[in-house]
Amino acid sequence: MTDIKRRSLLAGMAALPVAACSEIANTGPAGDLFDAVEDWHRAAHRTLAGRQALAREYAPEDRSPDIRGNGSLTVDSDYYRSQFAQGFSDWRLEVRGLVENPLTLSLDDLRELPQRTQVTRHDCVEGWSAIAEWTGPQLSGLLDAARLREEARFIVFRCADTLNGRAYYESVDMVDAYHPQTIVAHQLNGEPIPEKNGAPLRMRIERQLGYKHAKYLTAIEAVASFDDIHGGKGGYWEDVGDYQWYAGI
Repeated sequence: MTDIKRRSLLAGMAALPVAACSEIANTGPAGDLFDAVEDWHRAAHRTLAGRQALAREYAPEDRSPDIRGNGSLTVDSDYYRSQFAQGFSDWRLEVRGLVENPLTLSLDDLRELPQRTQVTRHDCVEGWSAIAEWTGPQLSGLLDAARLREEARFIVFRCADTLNGRAYYESVDMVDAYHPQTIVAHQLNGEPIPEKNGAPLRMRIERQLGYKHAKYLTAIEAVASFDDIHGGKGGYWEDVGDYQWYAGI
């Protein structure tokens, strides 16, 4: 990143559980019903909790002894293995899509930005939870520095890992993208994020269930819709029909 871009970026940085859906729930009247329930869930959650209400934060002594890995535990590629071995010195995070000022950021660039540290509880849709400390810049600052275009409605998180041969990705709307606890984390409990937990970068979206917290992050993309992205549902698990897009807790 050039000094000019770095200065510009720094200046810009001024519940209900989700159930798995069966195939029958993806089509016809049942699909419409599940969509309606998801819309109600999202509206009710935000009405009751407030658009910027904070998820509970804990004391450092409340941290769990271990944060288990879930889903992908690594990225099966020669590039990832080489980057892991050298501390991700060449890893880059793109901020792209419907933005006026696309960004390409190294880990050092991200570490130089204002940081937020939060001790929060990770709730997995599979039923387990863990408390951990996460550190990284707020997503809102990156989006402001990239200058979102007016037509941008969603933020898509692109990942290096794959499941069943399909690239993992997730997304949120602008309410969650600009929530103060939504950060691009590069540290877990004061250390670089371990491989099993998504090294070198993962999203923390503290008011949503764990499958929304994309790991092995490579790009943040502003879009107007999901229509041309994989299955069009806004995420890997949503496309295959297992989970709903909105996973608020």
